[in-house]
Amino acid sequence: MSRRPEPARGERVLPGIWRLRLPLPWPGVRHVNAFPLQAGDGVVLVDTGIASGGVLRQLPSALDRVGLAIADVRLLVCTHPHSDHYGLAGPIVDEAGCELWMHPAWEHVRASVEEPEEALERRIEAARQSGVPAAALEEYQRSAQDREPPITRLVPPDRELVPGVELETDHGTWQVHETPGHAPSHVVLHQPEDRLMLSGDHLLGRVSIFYDYGHTPDPVAEFLGVLDVAEGLETDLCLAGHGRPFRGIPAKVEANRELVAEQLGKVRTSFDAGPRTAFEVAGDLAAPIELTPATAAWALQLALAYIDHLTLAGDLVAEDEEDVRRWRPA
Repeated sequence: MSRRPEPARGERVLPGIWRLRLPLPWPGVRHVNAFPLQAGDGVVLVDTGIASGGVLRQLPSALDRVGLAIADVRLLVCTHPHSDHYGLAGPIVDEAGCELWMHPAWEHVRASVEEPEEALERRIEAARQSGVPAAALEEYQRSAQDREPPITRLVPPDRELVPGVELETDHGTWQVHETPGHAPSHVVLHQPEDRLMLSGDHLLGRVSIFYDYGHTPDPVAEFLGVLDVAEGLETDLCLAGHGRPFRGIPAKVEANRELVAEQLGKVRTSFDAGPRTAFEVAGDLAAPIELTPATAAWALQLALAYIDHLTLAGDLVAEDEEDVRRWRPA
């Protein structure tokens, strides 16, 4: 039986900084955080929540719990345009009359919003070529067609969120740092005087990794490369996109490196059995977790990203072109 979505919550983290805990309809990822930052007579809102699952009604409720409203938003900032961080950008911009700032590589979400049926067909075909069984593809396609759109509409940024751009709040000036890997458009925000970081999904308190596959040649290498960015920022408290605020950034960075190494090891070991499809690798990568419609999509994205990473490194080679793709050790 599926669990009912948790109610939205709001709490003060520090004077002038609040955490809005917004529900998500995803098994294993039950909520996403948005952060209002006091800025004069209003707030800068960092991230939005998803558009589906009734969160459009939950966001005003969470804001009300901390004495705020959408009309108080003077600027909307998205750490990256995944649906749980960008899905409600349209309604917020409309009601608040504010600008949206986001990284210039945001357009990797364009096709899924403007051409959802074609984007779904491309995902189905990529999964078929990865060896996903036909029955599972049919189930996924039926469930995907019944879902509410997770992003209300495409909202281009009014200003590109790149290094050198600064956000002024009552807590001082926040600096932008590019951290691709989880998404090609991902950034973190750092406040050096108070040693605070808004990390989006780049660093989480419960170490978990996801790559938005198919937009750049090697998101694994990107993610590993920019872990140094987060490690080099002097930070006492990290406000992440999921879970509670946490401390001990260097330890979290090292835990992410170790998890990537562990997952790469599982992928390499998977090929000891001979040529493998990405779906077969995904099963080995997810073990001992059983692949379900919810976990298979996550594991397949990881498997494809790691296969590309190892192929570019010369450790794997693709078999001669077939209807279902397989790789083998070089």
